[in-house]
Amino acid sequence: MLRIADTFIVENPKTVAEALGLLNRYGASARIMAGGTDILPNIKHGLHAPEVLISLKAISELNTMDLDADPVSIGALTSIHQIAMHPEIRRQLPALAKAAREVAGPQLRRMGTLGGNVCLDTRCVYINQTHFWREALGFCIKKDGTACHVVETGKRCVAAASNDTAPVLIALGASIVIESPQGERTVRLEDFYINDGVKNQGLASDDIVTQILIPRTALGRRQGFEKLRVRGAIDFPMLNMALAFDEDAGVISHMDLVFSAVAARPRRIKKTPVGPLDNALIEAAAQAAFKQIRPLTSINGDVVWRREMVPVLVRRAFEQIAGRSDTP
Repeated sequence: MLRIADTFIVENPKTVAEALGLLNRYGASARIMAGGTDILPNIKHGLHAPEVLISLKAISELNTMDLDADPVSIGALTSIHQIAMHPEIRRQLPALAKAAREVAGPQLRRMGTLGGNVCLDTRCVYINQTHFWREALGFCIKKDGTACHVVETGKRCVAAASNDTAPVLIALGASIVIESPQGERTVRLEDFYINDGVKNQGLASDDIVTQILIPRTALGRRQGFEKLRVRGAIDFPMLNMALAFDEDAGVISHMDLVFSAVAARPRRIKKTPVGPLDNALIEAAAQAAFKQIRPLTSINGDVVWRREMVPVLVRRAFEQIAGRSDTP
């Protein structure tokens, strides 16, 4: 146990069982920390005020990877850098590797974890500010206030999901394994997220995400990832999307198209086209996404421009897939 600046205690359990015991001991006064790249800045801004941080970094059983298993298993503490650079992930799960490479910058990718990115808190231009800034505005629904500054008279927080790996994992049909004092459960990642920016995840206070599972069939799918941001590094997405499809002899039989940074949870495009992989199908997919994705002002960037970029990202994803070799 380490006490930092008389502000909060940091616990460093060595096993998942020990971490669960600490969660049970401290209750609502504790929060889980993986890489710390999200929660520590939020504590600094006064968005969280835990009495105890339970760091998972010393739990070696959470930093494992089995790419030969069915389903493929990746430990929640696997770093974003490992995901981005692992040769087999780059070959077999290229969209996941690309999404990981585009998370933040190199230092943060080495600190941040896949589980932490999956559980990333929602973001909004009215919440990710200092306490002084937020207080001057009268706070908001997500923290200390009752008003939404994005949707006038809004009753639900629309802070946006901004994790880059989530749309890829959803498009590939991934699930997560969650452990709690009540036992272990597996949840489809698409069902894990809730359409509420205050807390967009189905995690209880005594839950720990331990693994990310990807169906082995996903390894044979064509897949791509695109991200819109101000700079080519560091920045959170103004928009991101993942594309995955099954193709045989130039014919697409099933397509998954998932966008994020537009709402509290990633958004799947409904009724994606199937048929011969040609310009007409690509344009049909681009226009289906354009009709269904309507960004809000919770994320920086002009909303009209961000929406106009929706079909552009879809076209880029198809181009990326067409031009990719087996070893990116």
